[in-house]
Amino acid sequence: MTLSLDYAALSDVGRVRRNNEDSAYAGPHLLLLADGMGGAAAGEVASAAAVQVIRRLDKPGIEGPDMMEALAGAVHRANERLSELVEEDPEREGMGSTVTALLFDGQQLGLAHLGDSRAYRMRDGLLYQLSHDHTFVQSLVDEGRISKEEAFTHPHRNLILRVLDGRPDSDPDLEMLDVQAGDRLMLCSDGLPDYVSDQVIATAMSDGTPDSVVVDLITQALEAGSNDNVTCVVADVVETDPASGSQPQLVGAAAELAQGSTGPATSSMRAVGEGSGSGGGGTADLDPEELRYAPQAPKRFLWLRRLAVLVVVLGLIGGGGWFAYSWTQKQYYVGTDGDYVAIYKGVDQVLPGVNLSSLYEKQALQVDKLPTYNREQVEGTIQADDLAAARQIISELERAAAECAAQPNTKPTATPKPSTPVSTPPKPPATTPVSTPATTPSSTPSNGAVNPDDCDGVK
Repeated sequence: MTLSLDYAALSDVGRVRRNNEDSAYAGPHLLLLADGMGGAAAGEVASAAAVQVIRRLDKPGIEGPDMMEALAGAVHRANERLSELVEEDPEREGMGSTVTALLFDGQQLGLAHLGDSRAYRMRDGLLYQLSHDHTFVQSLVDEGRISKEEAFTHPHRNLILRVLDGRPDSDPDLEMLDVQAGDRLMLCSDGLPDYVSDQVIATAMSDGTPDSVVVDLITQALEAGSNDNVTCVVADVVETDPASGSQPQLVGAAAELAQGSTGPATSSMRAVGEGSGSGGGGTADLDPEELRYAPQAPKRFLWLRRLAVLVVVLGLIGGGGWFAYSWTQKQYYVGTDGDYVAIYKGVDQVLPGVNLSSLYEKQALQVDKLPTYNREQVEGTIQADDLAAARQIISELERAAAECAAQPNTKPTATPKPSTPVSTPPKPPATTPVSTPATTPSSTPSNGAVNPDDCDGVK
């Protein structure tokens, strides 16, 4: 059994907006809706461009798993088209569009979705939402932080997180869906579900023809106070071929392009069709519709912005490194250069590829002429506050070396043993040795003199 679609599409600019930024298409094999955003007529450009590219899928021969590949490819091509339009006219920077598409092969449906427009199916009197909103409020519902009823009245319910915008990461949700005779399908822009409850939508869809249903749904939205464009596409899945002479329907901004509209967005629409750089003029007052897209800053020329950030970071690191290096070169310390005492400029540290110190002044003072304690200090380096302090340390070391040199050699001299033993008992010492407690050597004696024990190792 071959199924077919009986469809209708309608779009209304609404009671508040001057331009219609919605675009929609309905044909034998494709139902498509795009809701543009971005202000300065760029929303109209985005939605019309998306529809003009994706509508090419409305042809026989795309079946089964091939539908997913075809939908993904069409959405990506539409995304590339938006990128081209921005490059042609930078004033369009920041524009975007939702995309909700149902591709039909006579037996099943392929769904592609990006943004907050919606796809519904009514079967056996029950309404079911096929798409998943890419909005901030829907993320709160998914996390269980608010209920679906609270989302309906949430002040930020229109903040959108994912759209078709010309960026490389604009990937749609893709899903295969079953279909059967008697199903009623509906696509709509957010101007309907943001103001009309699911119950009201279900009631409107439960009776009438697709033509009467799209009229009823848009009327319900306008009477509920919708301040947005409202667009609906309704299609019945039927077992018989649609009425003879049924033709694809194009509505909204895309239709204005096809008809050569002379309305406010004419120049922008022609830019989409002809690929020229005209259109997208300046903004006057901030359109509330722009707030839907505000959470995402444009990422055009992302590589250039990342490069600029990298340059700034490297500049900060380089500047900080240079400051740190300059500080080290104002420091001094006393150490050794071979067998001699020396003054070094910098700090006694070595980084990979960088030596932070250099020999500043070699002294005539030999390291092995220093007392033990001072020699160990010099070999371990003595930090100085500045050059004057380093030279003061050298003076103290020279004084200590001079004191050691003046110390008498107190080391006992070994007496050779007699070759012949003497039987006479040794003469007792003149004095009896007295045991005295050992004194721990001090690096700095209280009277400023060098401890004689520290001079034992001096050559």
